[in-house]
Amino acid sequence: MKISRLYKTDFTAVDVEPKNGTDYTLEELQQMVGGYIEIITLDRNIIMVVNEEGAALGLKPNFWASEFAAAMAGYGTILGDALVCNSDMVR
Repeated sequence: MKISRLYKTDFTAVDVEPKNGTDYTLEELQQMVGGYIEIITLDRNIIMVVNEEGAALGLKPNFWASEFAAAMAGYGTILGDALVCNSDMVR
């Protein structure tokens, strides 16, 4: 099953999909997270894409994304909007 959901700092989550229907471009990912991207591996098939400069930019903590990342990979606080998707959707 393919997943692709954008978790926002305003406590909303939106199902999203790549414009081409299969995989995201760098530009799409940067637009979703508001800047340079960092990829966090949550398991062998699922990743989280976040803003690499979240702390430097003073982005708000993302409660839902932080809980998700902590439960799956023991990761700490996520700042800014975050995309969770299957790893094969990012090339």
